[in-house]
Amino acid sequence: MSLIAQEITAHGGWLGFERFMAMALYMPGLGYYAHGSRKFGHLPGSGSDFVTAPELSPLFAKALAVQLRQALSVTRTQAIWEFGAGSGALAAGLLEALGEQVQQYTIVDLSGSLRARQAERLRPWAGKVSWVDGLPAEIRGVVIGNEVLDAMPVSLLQRSGGLWHERGVGLFDGQLTWRDQLTALRPPIDIVGEHDYLTEIHPQADAFVRTLADRLVQGAAFLLDYGFPESEYYHPQRHMGTLMCHQAHLADGDPLVAVGDKDITAHVNFSGVAFAGQDAGLNVLGYTTQARFLLNCGMTDLLGQASLAEQVSAQKLWMEHEMGELFKVIAFGAGDAWEPLGFAAGDRSHRL
Repeated sequence: MSLIAQEITAHGGWLGFERFMAMALYMPGLGYYAHGSRKFGHLPGSGSDFVTAPELSPLFAKALAVQLRQALSVTRTQAIWEFGAGSGALAAGLLEALGEQVQQYTIVDLSGSLRARQAERLRPWAGKVSWVDGLPAEIRGVVIGNEVLDAMPVSLLQRSGGLWHERGVGLFDGQLTWRDQLTALRPPIDIVGEHDYLTEIHPQADAFVRTLADRLVQGAAFLLDYGFPESEYYHPQRHMGTLMCHQAHLADGDPLVAVGDKDITAHVNFSGVAFAGQDAGLNVLGYTTQARFLLNCGMTDLLGQASLAEQVSAQKLWMEHEMGELFKVIAFGAGDAWEPLGFAAGDRSHRL
């Protein structure tokens, strides 16, 4: 809190939300993803804040592995790159399922505490797994990012009285408070109506995809996250934006409280992600819901082989009122286009 206050003062009393979010999440030793809290887990009693698909059910990794097996074969590569590997659950599931088809598994993760947890979980594959802080000049392999884009800092835009402002953070009586200032920034599409409207734009997510496009010389990328195409993201009725915080398995909309102790996220604008990748030279190989993607990858067969308890825990992955509809999957390819089996039915690329 004190370092953020110093940053606000150094910037004349106003700090853009994108910078604030980056500090709150990633400041070394203090940011949410930079200290040792548990973060991932099923129940608040574990000290965790939220659960992701790989922790919900091992069937998630098994189904995803079916797609990755095809991708590795088609692209003639033997390496996987995972961004933001969390607890290491997804990596463990993929390494077990893919076996010798994967010769190298590289994790890109900025969190030292999470790296230690990942290393412990992935000890059986120590000879294959390595960690890096950034991307090399070239990537040859298949890239995975599960719930990575939503944690990238966003800028906030507020239309008030017909005028657009960038929303930032200031100080009042020593406490963090919202402050808006006029801006030339705009959402990527016009927002119908004249009502007050709060939303996000995603410069860092788009920049990440452009950088990935620049480095991926052979292979494919699969990004899974919650979000919408821009026609839904910037719908006139979505006037309060999508910014959300998570702590102890409870959600709230105030990132200015308990800074560094809770997650801050925003839904993904998948149209922006698709256009960024396409403009940078990648092919959009498909876009669909997580439910459809998993079913295309054989989730029905996996459920048939699972115990009743495993079937129950896996339901959240594909049921529409849980993760099935809100979560989406988008895939990119370097080089010639091909047809990933995860999009064989229900591809929604035309909605981007």
